[in-house]
Parts: sequence; structure tokens; C-alpha cells
Amino acid sequence: MKVRCALVTGAAGWLGTHLVRALSGGLPDTPSLAGIDGPNDIRCLVGPGDDETRIAGIPRARIFRGDVTRPASLAEFCAGARDAVVFHCAGVIHPSLFTAALHRVNVDGTANLLRSAIDAGARRFVHVSSNSPFGFNAGLGDRFDESSPYAPYRAYGRTKRAAEDLVFEASASGRIEATIVRPPWFYGPGQPARQTLFFRMVREGRFPIVGDGGNFRSMAYLDNLCQGLLLAAVRDAATGRAWWIADRRPYPMTEIVGTVETVLREDFGLAVSDRRLTLPGFIGPVARAADATLQALGLYSQKVHVLSEMDRDIACAIDGAAAALGYDPRVELREGMRRSIRWALDHGARI
Repeated sequence: MKVRCALVTGAAGWLGTHLVRALSGGLPDTPSLAGIDGPNDIRCLVGPGDDETRIAGIPRARIFRGDVTRPASLAEFCAGARDAVVFHCAGVIHPSLFTAALHRVNVDGTANLLRSAIDAGARRFVHVSSNSPFGFNAGLGDRFDESSPYAPYRAYGRTKRAAEDLVFEASASGRIEATIVRPPWFYGPGQPARQTLFFRMVREGRFPIVGDGGNFRSMAYLDNLCQGLLLAAVRDAATGRAWWIADRRPYPMTEIVGTVETVLREDFGLAVSDRRLTLPGFIGPVARAADATLQALGLYSQKVHVLSEMDRDIACAIDGAAAALGYDPRVELREGMRRSIRWALDHGARI
């Protein structure tokens, strides 16, 4: 199926920029991605204050200034986009202070975009969700799949679950084809400051391992994630369903940290601390209690929230997407981290 027109929200963000590049020039690790042809018109919604520099020169990309919380700007963005595919990448993961921003953008913004896309006659809506509507795995060896029940974790998880409900409702109504992609923690070139900080903390021996570090986390290299998004846009089997898109296997936290250490030391010749910051297991429950208290007050702390998840299993299986969509992730952890760190160093980041 040819995608003649693609609309991307959050286009100036980490994932959005990568997706726009994939739509324009393909994926280098998957050159024959199921015969998917790049669109002639790639509309990029760039929010107020967002830097459009990285997407300004991408072939066929057109920049629209707008905001998913402002329906008038979405009407302009979607105008004349009959039969288009909409990729909804915009969202708030870590609000600056107040959790209210999560509902305003993740829920109300999704509702606004769905209405505008339907009014414009768009054909398919590909929604980027998260693992957060499912919380933590039930036990060692458990993996989220397409049959897993919702168990949202905190305000972010609740808003992403509510957004999924809106997408499923629109799909069931027959007004638009819709599908959902659920990525876990993703990584890759172009990363924001928080990911570069992760590399620096690992290098300096300051990244916290809570407990024994044997808990499993799924991760998604950006090219793997974009492959999943493109397949969700064109495969008939994708519509009306949600798909877990990640690297081929989950990784123990100790392997994630150890891989970054190895890449920094062996691939880039950087000095890496021999120490690791290991915190006792009770820190996890303490952080979760602190996170719950803050969010009950409508407040948010990124450091507390991230620490509250650091000892838990958040892992998924990609078998459903592999079987139904032909999803075939090509980049594994070491190579993905090598590319990420290479990009950071080439752009002057302090690691």
C-alpha cells in the first residue's frame, strides 16, 4: 500500500524527527521494508517553541506550526489530507511540574487530533502509546503481550490508557482505520538531554541499580520502532488492534548498564568508572510511595518517578507484531547504544 500523504505530530521531537526521516528516506537497516513507498507529502506538526532545525531540510517534509491542544491549528494541519496516514507521536511523558499537563496533551490532544483527522477524511490513525498503561510485569518471566490487561501506573499510565480508549472507539465506529503501537523505553541518535545524562551517569558510576539489577526491561531502538510504525500504517491486520514494538528480547538492567559501559570503553576509548551505584531493594518501594504522594497532590518529579520503576520488570513480547505485521527488528542493544553514543559525541554532548 502506498502512503501518499503522512501527517506526523510531535515531528520536532526525538521519535518524530526519526520517523519523518524514515518516511522520507527509508530505514538503512531494512532497505526493502515490505515494499512501503515513501509519501510525496510529509506534514510535520511542530509545537510552540519547538526547534524545527532537524526536520527543515528533509525532502518532502512540510512544517506546520500548531498544537494538539488547539483544534484550530489541527484543522489547518489536516486540511485536504484525504486518505492520509496520521502518526500521532506528540505527547507529554515527563511534565515539568504539574501532572495536569498529562491529561491536557495526552487525552484531550488525542481527541482533538482524531476529530480533525476524521473530518479531513484521513484513512488511518497510528497512535504511539506506551508500556505505562500496563504497569509492571506480574512476576519473573512474565511478558506483556496483546492480551495483557490494563493496570496503569500513575497519571501518565492513566492518560495513555484513556488515549488508547479514544483510538479504539474511533476505530470501532468505522470513521477511521486506527491502530496503536506500544513502545517501551526507546533509545537512539538524536536523544534528549535525559538520555545523554544516562550515559554520563553510567560512565561516572552514578547510575542507580536498585536491588540486584536482575529485573528485565524491554527497549526499542528507534529504527526498530519506526519499522513497527510504518508496518502499522500499511498492514491491513494492524487496524483495530494494538501492538508491542521493541527490540527482539528484553534485557536485564545489569546488561543495559554493562553494555553502555562496554561501548564507552571499548568502542570510544573513554574512561569508565569501575564502580556502580547499587541501592538496597527497599529504595524501590520508598520511591513509589514518594511518587504516589507527589502525584496525589498534582505534582511531578521526573527523578522520583524514574527511580520508582528502576527495580521492576517492564518487559514485552513482540511475537504478535512479528506474526501479523512482519515486524523484524534488526538492531540489538550494543549496536544501538554505539550509534546513540556516537551521535551524542559528534554533537558535542558531555558524556
